Amino acid sequence: MLYFQLVIMAGTVMLAYYFEYTDTFNVHIQGFFCHDNSYMKPYLGPEESSTIPPAILYAVVAGVPALVITVTESVLFLLQYVSEDLDNREKIIVMGDCCYLNPLVRRTFRFLGVYAFGLFATDIFVNAGQVVTGNLSPYFLTVCKPNYTALGCQQVVRFINHQEACTGNEDDILHARKSFPSKEAAISVYAALYVAMYITCSVKAKGTRLAKPVLSLGLICLAFLTGINRVVEYRNHWSDVIAGFIIGGAIAVFMVVCVVKNFKGKPLLSEIPPEECVSSGPMITQPGMEHTMEKYIESQNPITYAEIT
Repeated sequence: MLYFQLVIMAGTVMLAYYFEYTDTFNVHIQGFFCHDNSYMKPYLGPEESSTIPPAILYAVVAGVPALVITVTESVLFLLQYVSEDLDNREKIIVMGDCCYLNPLVRRTFRFLGVYAFGLFATDIFVNAGQVVTGNLSPYFLTVCKPNYTALGCQQVVRFINHQEACTGNEDDILHARKSFPSKEAAISVYAALYVAMYITCSVKAKGTRLAKPVLSLGLICLAFLTGINRVVEYRNHWSDVIAGFIIGGAIAVFMVVCVVKNFKGKPLLSEIPPEECVSSGPMITQPGMEHTMEKYIESQNPITYAEIT
């Protein structure tokens, strides 16, 4: 099953790569009306000049969840390690032919693996929507620079439905045709909601009744501000951002509820190896075991003493 999951993960990553960095999937060419004010907003430059550039957004989306989950799992493991009765608990789990793996490592990789899969799935959903719809960005006509004289749009408003109408930079025009849904809004709300639900479901310490909502709402607020920034900079429509929020939020909820079961699981130190692996090792006699066994044998085979007179 582990190899099967790795194959699925690799296929998901490859599909996201083909959507993102190749022209395997052609973007739908959507037409427009001459002088449409909805697509004549100013172009504020490439994505790198945005207030929230892609490099920072992707670094936060990838780094913050990994850091939060790793640190939280480590702290929970250490707290349970010093509080549990270690003589009666196993501090390892058993996989396969007695190959031992620390439960901290397993849980951490499980939660991070599910998060990474959902993140790539969100990227695929968004890219598929952008390729299929070909929705135009608010600054499309600014970078398209159509020749209205040649198109006959000086006297009447016409609907233009061919790619040759644009005379601007081809890369900017192609990027301006992929507005719906907003990728930045989708991945930001996915990361924020996943981490917020992880904090809420996993941290059960006393005194965190207000800390958990503050952290969770703070993360969701940052994702919300990311979507607003896309609209303010005329890079996406409101409908694009809302659709991105819905896609990212739906995938995050599905991953948490249906895949990791609200981060429920066995305690880190309560995993017990199978009997065949335990019995193969040397038998250790605990203090007081001999005395208990003697009592049990005597109860099964009572000895009757006769009085001799």
